Amino acid sequence: MARTRTIRGRRARTAAGATLAAGVLLAASGCGAADMTKQSSPFAPPADVKTVTLSQQSWVGSQSNVAVAKKLLEDELGYRVDVVQTDEVPAWDALSQGRVDAIMEDWGHPEQEQLYIEEKGTIERAGDLGVTGHIGWFVPKYWADKHPDVTDWKNLDKYADQLRTPESGDKGQLMDGSPSFITNDQALVKNLDLDYEVVFAGSEAAQISQMRQSAKTEKPYLTYWYKPHWLFEEIPMEEVELPEYTEECAAKAPEDIDCEYPTTPLQKFLNADFVQRGGEAVEFLQNFRWTEKDQNEVSQLIAAEKLAPEEAAQRWIEDNPDVWRKWLPKS
Repeated sequence: MARTRTIRGRRARTAAGATLAAGVLLAASGCGAADMTKQSSPFAPPADVKTVTLSQQSWVGSQSNVAVAKKLLEDELGYRVDVVQTDEVPAWDALSQGRVDAIMEDWGHPEQEQLYIEEKGTIERAGDLGVTGHIGWFVPKYWADKHPDVTDWKNLDKYADQLRTPESGDKGQLMDGSPSFITNDQALVKNLDLDYEVVFAGSEAAQISQMRQSAKTEKPYLTYWYKPHWLFEEIPMEEVELPEYTEECAAKAPEDIDCEYPTTPLQKFLNADFVQRGGEAVEFLQNFRWTEKDQNEVSQLIAAEKLAPEEAAQRWIEDNPDVWRKWLPKS
């Protein structure tokens, strides 16, 4: 997963936010649902305890950012770190209200930036994450090698019959992930007049499971997917070339979008009050910057090798001191 509008960190317009989850935030500890707009704080630490609350989104790259930041804030700087799982737009509301202190990976939400940064001043920018994000439509390389023209959207209808599923009926299936991710795909299918049906797998994990299952028998599929992601190492994929992204296209109404997704440097954001009171944690989070390779290493440990996030973070930290020591406050 914006000027345009966003998408998981990816910018993109969505039809009136139809696919966006209803603003419910779940505590990452799994303790149940929590309406972050109505309760004071999910945690009540003693006044003398240094704390940071990090927002974590549902994709594994976000989980990797948070796991490494949490481990270092705790072990190197002596903070208590709490993690709250949020959907993309509700995370901005929670950050503005001080329910969370930081968003580690945002794919571009210009409306929220205008409201909370420019107008209300409740959120501040914290710089690039160091990772560039891009969303697109992808097919497995083993299929593209046999049918090279499938990577041009104009030829997709030619292959729709090979991509029919019980969920897509008499149309080809375009597989999307979680309904909480903002997506242009239904508008693209309609406006490009494609013989496809958007079908949601339900989550990133379910989407990966379906792609892995297809790859076992080299079954074709067409999927909404994004870079960076560790899965490309396991299942090589080729991007389908959609109509070129332009600012004119991005300015259209969500239901009229008919161009590819943009490419965007992923950003970090901090609560403005936290910037004033957060001490060394603020400088650390502003300094936190790593590469696609770094993030994918941790993500693969979590998602593919099934390590606990803290264990994956610890392994990366042990192997990369020259990277993370630069994030520590100078004082």
